[in-house]
Amino acid sequence: MKKLILVRHAKSSWKHNVIDHERPLNERGFKDADLVSDNLKATGLNVDLVLSSDAMRAKTTADIFTSNLNINASIVHLNHDLYDFSGGNLIEVIKACNDSVNTLMLFGHNHAITAFVNTYGSISIDNVPTSGVVIIQFDIVNWKKLKEGKTIQTLFPRDLK
Repeated sequence: MKKLILVRHAKSSWKHNVIDHERPLNERGFKDADLVSDNLKATGLNVDLVLSSDAMRAKTTADIFTSNLNINASIVHLNHDLYDFSGGNLIEVIKACNDSVNTLMLFGHNHAITAFVNTYGSISIDNVPTSGVVIIQFDIVNWKKLKEGKTIQTLFPRDLK
C-alpha cells in the first residue's frame, strides 16, 4: 500500500512585482497553511518523503506544514518538475519515487493537483483550494504501477473556519 498526501500551495500575494516563480504567500496563505497543517497533525501521519515545487509559494507552504508536523528536514526535497500546472510532470515525479517510500507528501500547483485527484482519486473535487489537502491510498507496492486509488481524506481551510 502507498499513501499520497497532496497539498496545494497556500494563497499567494499578487502585490509584489516579481516573476510567478518567486511570488510569496499573502497573510491569508500563512494563516490557512498553519490552520490546515495544525489540524492534520492530529491524524498522526508518518511521512517517508516530502517533495515540493521549488516555487516560493510552494516552498513556504511546505516549510509551514513540515514544521507543524515535526517532519525532519532531511526528507524534504525541492523538485523543479513540480512547478507544473498541467499535471504531466506531477505524475512522472510520483512514478519515479523509490518503492521504499510508502507515504509521500507532495506540494504543488493547480490545475495539476485538482486534475490528479480527479484522475487517481475516488471522489470528484471541483477545485482543490489553496492550502487544501487530499490523501489518496493506492493498492500498489510500486509507484511505477500508479493506478486509481481511494481518496481517504480531504482537509480544506473552509472546513476548519
